[in-house]
Amino acid sequence: MALDSSLSVLQKIEHHSLAARNIELYVKRDDLIHPEVSGNKWRKLKYNIEQFYASKKKQILTFGGAYSNHLLATASACHLLNIKAIGVVRGEELNSASNKVLNRCQELGMQLHFVTREEYGVRSDKEYLEELSIEFPNSYIIPEGGANYFGIIGSQEILKEINLKFDQVFIAQGTTTTSCGVLLSSGYDTLNVVPVLKGYDAIAEMKNLLSRAGFESDLIETLLEKVNIHDQYHFGGYGKTTPALLNFVEEIGGEMTLPLDEVYTAKAFFALMEALHSGNLDNQRVLFIHTGGLYLVH
Repeated sequence: MALDSSLSVLQKIEHHSLAARNIELYVKRDDLIHPEVSGNKWRKLKYNIEQFYASKKKQILTFGGAYSNHLLATASACHLLNIKAIGVVRGEELNSASNKVLNRCQELGMQLHFVTREEYGVRSDKEYLEELSIEFPNSYIIPEGGANYFGIIGSQEILKEINLKFDQVFIAQGTTTTSCGVLLSSGYDTLNVVPVLKGYDAIAEMKNLLSRAGFESDLIETLLEKVNIHDQYHFGGYGKTTPALLNFVEEIGGEMTLPLDEVYTAKAFFALMEALHSGNLDNQRVLFIHTGGLYLVH
């Protein structure tokens, strides 16, 4: 199966709760791009892979945790494109048999390099990256989650594929890369971001990433004025869930024919539905960006 963003359709959600409040709700189904390189993962890899080819490096090296969708997406994309891949994994106690994601990464040919949490904590430090470049020579290094300029630019294309104008856009947030890209291309939309990490300073992280990517401070400040943060929907923290959230996933899957994962998209869609029931979205056209991550659901 090819990597083709044209497979990302715009799905209109029909539901009595929406009609009663005169709300048009659409979902950008980036999860349909590819079963493993799905959603924002391909968006963030696309131009990084172009840069890999331009760099004349021999392999791609990136980072992720035990259940990292980014690691899986990188492994799968590199397998499809016949590129050697190395994954630096947080947790020296792990191995390729620890879970479905790591096992699949190895099946796809990714070389897994397990490190301590302390070592993983310095993954962005210049000295550490230089050490990795010596240990794994000729590597094109992609930050965790594809969080760099090229990841942001790839994420800009999500809204550019849609002709409709929206009043509100909702998206789950991890590294902020996708939300930064969407923000740069969102026109006059209000961007609602739902961090899935507990105690996460979303504005500070977005500002930091945009600054590191080379965008001017005045532009960054202007853009961030359009951002609403919904930071109370982490359900205990990254990778955490509750019976209420799991029931919500099942309910939405049945009533709206919309598959969600409990790590990212379910939390963001839960925030959207609460905003809907509060009346904050009445008489508006709303877009939900489905960022994929369904591999562990199937």
